[in-house]
Amino acid sequence: MSEAGGGRGCGSSVPQRAPWSLVAATAAFCLVSATSVWTAGAAPMSREERQKLGNQVLEMFDHAYGNYMEHAYPADELMPLTCRGRVRGQEPSRGDVDDALGKFSLTLIDSLDTLVVLNKTKEFEDAVRKVLRDVNLDNDVVVSVFETNIRVLGGLLGGHSLAIMLKEKGEYMQWYNDELLQMAKQLGYKLLPAFNTTSGLPYPRINLKFGIRKPEARTGTETDTCTACAGTLILEFAALSRFTGATIFEEYARKALDFLWEKRQRSSNLVGVTINIHTGDWVRKDSGVGAGIDSYYEYLLKAYVLLGDDSFLERFNTHYDAIMRYISQPPLLLDVHIHKPMLNARTWMDALLAFFPGLQVLKGDIRPAIETHEMLYQVIKKHNFLPEAFTTDFRVHWAQHPLRPEFAESTYFLYKATGDPYYLEVGKTLIENLNKYARVPCGFAAMKDVRTGSHEDRMDSFFLAEMFKYLYLLFADKEDIIFDIEDYIFTTEAHLLPLWLSTTNQSISKKNTTSEYTELDDSNFDWTCPNTQILFPNDPLYAQSIREPLKNVVDKSCPRGIIRVREESFRSGAKPPLRARDFMATNPEHLEILKKMGAASSIDAEDGLRFMQEMIELSSQQQKEQQLPPRAVQIVSHPFFGRVVLTAGPAQFGLDLSKHKETRGFVASSKPYNGCSELTNPEAVMGKIALIQRGQCMFAEKARNIQNAGAIGGIVIDDNEGSSSDTAPLFQMAGDGKDTDDIKIPMLFLFSKEGSIILDAIREYEEVEVLLSDKAKDRAAILKGKMIPSYIINSNPEMENEEQPSSENDSQSAEQITSSSQEVDLVDQESPEESSLNSQPESLSLADMDNAASVSPSEQISNPMENHETTSLDGECTDLDNQLQEQSETEEDSNPNVSWGKKVQPIDSILADWNEDIEAFEMMEKDEL
Repeated sequence: MSEAGGGRGCGSSVPQRAPWSLVAATAAFCLVSATSVWTAGAAPMSREERQKLGNQVLEMFDHAYGNYMEHAYPADELMPLTCRGRVRGQEPSRGDVDDALGKFSLTLIDSLDTLVVLNKTKEFEDAVRKVLRDVNLDNDVVVSVFETNIRVLGGLLGGHSLAIMLKEKGEYMQWYNDELLQMAKQLGYKLLPAFNTTSGLPYPRINLKFGIRKPEARTGTETDTCTACAGTLILEFAALSRFTGATIFEEYARKALDFLWEKRQRSSNLVGVTINIHTGDWVRKDSGVGAGIDSYYEYLLKAYVLLGDDSFLERFNTHYDAIMRYISQPPLLLDVHIHKPMLNARTWMDALLAFFPGLQVLKGDIRPAIETHEMLYQVIKKHNFLPEAFTTDFRVHWAQHPLRPEFAESTYFLYKATGDPYYLEVGKTLIENLNKYARVPCGFAAMKDVRTGSHEDRMDSFFLAEMFKYLYLLFADKEDIIFDIEDYIFTTEAHLLPLWLSTTNQSISKKNTTSEYTELDDSNFDWTCPNTQILFPNDPLYAQSIREPLKNVVDKSCPRGIIRVREESFRSGAKPPLRARDFMATNPEHLEILKKMGAASSIDAEDGLRFMQEMIELSSQQQKEQQLPPRAVQIVSHPFFGRVVLTAGPAQFGLDLSKHKETRGFVASSKPYNGCSELTNPEAVMGKIALIQRGQCMFAEKARNIQNAGAIGGIVIDDNEGSSSDTAPLFQMAGDGKDTDDIKIPMLFLFSKEGSIILDAIREYEEVEVLLSDKAKDRAAILKGKMIPSYIINSNPEMENEEQPSSENDSQSAEQITSSSQEVDLVDQESPEESSLNSQPESLSLADMDNAASVSPSEQISNPMENHETTSLDGECTDLDNQLQEQSETEEDSNPNVSWGKKVQPIDSILADWNEDIEAFEMMEKDEL
């Protein structure tokens, strides 16, 4: 425990109105002392293995950070598939997600304190010099106030905190004179104009150079912001005030928090997702612990820890009681309506809620933390990563995964609170999956689709700021870290702020505004440090006993759907509510239940509303035309070895890769490149996968021409330069209105950006081998029987930096590679369990002779061939997948008699639900909402 803790140990009483200093901060972190008392329940991991895993984390960070510095710096982020930097304005816009980029070397600033945590002090000193020399905060760029605060301001303050710590130790940073703090102060003043609203809630965006509202600012007209956006400022702004003595920053952040607290829904004590910054009206009235709200709750508790203001703890406890009363349905955390908190607002959960078990650990509420964490881990074991959103029956809702760190964060806190080595094994799984599925030659690539294993050309700064920090700390012993981590608190971006700030420059009035709005029963609040004997009953297998019932919750138990399980009702023998998917109009009992809905009781009314929602969703799903899911193009030759996976659009003709074995072969460009006539180079494409350019004729005609030349497959590359699956919906290639049964080879479509990756590889390595499949294949299965560097197979990249084959051998196939690194003969390994490919196409009207039908990867349906068998409450299994529905337009084929789909005319209520889901998706594109 830190020296500033005043000698208080776990379980010691803390007077409610004591002079707080660091007592509150230290108390909230007493959980970490439990690590020495918990060793039962799982086989302990040896120190040697923990050190090995810690070293592996260090190597992974070096791979990510080194490639950013080599290929991207001073750009904000690395694009790991194309090995270059992402510069705002030079790449196709990705919408709100680009608001994090301000041309201020985001990844470097976000990584500063990670370098110190990982004991890379020399690299830290070099990085600080680069920030001071190169970073400009006065750019004419519109940025997110929220993202800039947690990533840039937080990064500068975290870097300053550890710079002064190192300087005090006397070896490094002796030249440092608060330069990072001065940059942070400059940035703080640039963000202040965003608070110029009647409510005190900040505008969501600001121009770094021109501020708000000026014509040249190009912002300041917004009316709404998310709760987390306005409520995740207090730690960084208060720290800036305490470091500099300028109280204005803390005052503005406190005013925003006060306003949000005042506007909470009084009967439920919940807050909505988005709020009008001028009127204070709730714009979106659903409430949860995920996207849009998450870090608001986190900062209430941590503001109490850092600042010692008990009003923040009172507010947090009030909200937490509401969360556990309405939102928590162990192991699920489901959004509800703030005015009708017994009514679920969502049938799915988003990945950002994975932070919540860690916050519950800080609160001292361990049991639900273990339950939710275990549920999330089971989802990860099924899909390798946590999808951006998944349904209550654990199917993929949004398939992306941008390498989010929230689950690793909760794993770290649970291990520190319990000492259970089970969580070390969880961390080991995360490391293996990152190396196996996300690692690419130039870094780590986000997953475009966790079902196919395809990659997205992005490596967000939070991956370096958070993921490696939590994973390293998970396996590190106290002596492995050059400073006492318990002297600091983590921000939502995992930046470190010193706890001694609670006694520094305390000029802010700590008026208890909480009691002005509600009567609080202090007896319900914890005013003491959680005691390990309370957290962990005398049963040494306590945590394991909580996890055990959830081991098969994803694969072998039935979908829970959106039903709130009323345990008391089931104990009394009452039947579960009627589900829309089970309803039969010829069943008299079902008709009788419908008559009662809304008439007998409030519970029946609630069931009726749910039934109607389900029926609307079910009807929409049945009307939707079933089309083909996305496919994968995996580069398997040297030096890629299956580590680069490209999202590909399917064809409505040719070999169906979901029903037949994948096609593997070297690629060759066809001549003519458009493939619209008989090929003049049949010898070049014979037995290979032909590359063809889109345009000038039908897709089916291209397929027939390359098939006649002896090609075993075809990849059509978009002729629209700069097009990318990152910014455009995938589409499937339609036929020519004629019989296409004569086409026997598989055909896939790549946008220009993805296609250029293959073309660039050909120019550099001459021979490039790819795998066309329905989803990415396990690398061991791909390279079975071939001699390759062992780090590719064992997910152990420590060998990667050893000598590689010389350039003159680059064109050799994987069989011929002879490297000085260790070589192994692969043994047969099973591929990971396949999950359903639920991607639903969306048709667009395109004036293109290729006659393509567009496929949107965010629209999903279930694949009955790949669903896991489950047993529902009434003993009958069903596979209803509640997914985001969008209206489709069908593109006309050159044959006017052929139609590829029907237009759906939804009722207003369905459309309102869709629009709400679309808004939520757009907000989730921000990394920390």
